[in-house]
Amino acid sequence: MRARASRTSRTRRSALTALTLLLAASLVLAGCGGKEKKAERPDSQPTEGGTELAAVWPLTGLPVETETPDHPVIVVKIDNSQASDPQYGLGSADLVVEEMVEGGYTRLATAFYSKLPKKAGPVRSARASDIGIVTPTHAALVASGAAPPTKRRLARAGVRFYEEGVAGTYRDSSEHDALHSVFIDLPKFAKSLKKKALVPASYLPWGSESDFVGVAPATSVSVRFSPITTTKFKWNGKKYLNTDTYARAGDQFKADSVLVLRTREGDAGYRDPAGNPVPETLFFGKGQLLLFHNGQVVRGTWAKETRESPLVLNTAAGPLKVPAGHVWIELLPRDSQGGKVTFK
Repeated sequence: MRARASRTSRTRRSALTALTLLLAASLVLAGCGGKEKKAERPDSQPTEGGTELAAVWPLTGLPVETETPDHPVIVVKIDNSQASDPQYGLGSADLVVEEMVEGGYTRLATAFYSKLPKKAGPVRSARASDIGIVTPTHAALVASGAAPPTKRRLARAGVRFYEEGVAGTYRDSSEHDALHSVFIDLPKFAKSLKKKALVPASYLPWGSESDFVGVAPATSVSVRFSPITTTKFKWNGKKYLNTDTYARAGDQFKADSVLVLRTREGDAGYRDPAGNPVPETLFFGKGQLLLFHNGQVVRGTWAKETRESPLVLNTAAGPLKVPAGHVWIELLPRDSQGGKVTFK
């Protein structure tokens, strides 16, 4: 009896060992086969402060064909007035967000991640509105400076803020006046950042061409922020081109989609040197939207629980996905005088 029990015990141990080896082999094979199943990888795997794996670029939704950068998303505040002509770097941007500033003008929060141009600008000052733009990506915000109240707001929000004087910034007055002469070499700036960055989650709910169903033609779009600032786009059969751009020739941002979000507008609590009250775009809460893509438009609503939260987009039919590509986002105050969107 003792001998039979011993043989039975050895048999069970052998079976357990075989099962363990089989499980280990299957895990190794699964690890080795990860590259072959790239299409099945999730958009991103969240970790503290961001993500560490990504199958698509977070700011465009396009497939990642190269190694993920070891720098964070970099948002550069670029002037958007006649004095900024010519603007540099827009053609390398992944995403552009246009926001209202004082005096009826706008500025561009220009986001770079997959490409870093050696010259971007003219770089201008930051606003509290930028908090809702940069925090979802844990981006580094680059500006020429900021008013003391804005710096305090950025610090409280945990925004990594960099101003003129950091590595990569320089003055070039060959084409611009002194106020608009700050530029930045982004590869040089990125190298100066010591902390390795985690890949952010997707900025928009990305989808494919088949996810978009337009409800009306829209080949010409006009976004009027104020009596002195209107941004116009024309669909050329492939892209929405900004027809009144200040971008340098050959360096224009070519948008696959234009996303207009109607936002609330607050008061930043101080005035600019000319005495104009400084507005703050409240980029959280909810509002109406228009998504222009492929010469068509769809209407819907957006929601963003906090400034740090991701955008949630919906139509009457359900969740709205943005076809992967380069997107120009318009943060159009719904209560501003003259603020409206027209298309035909």
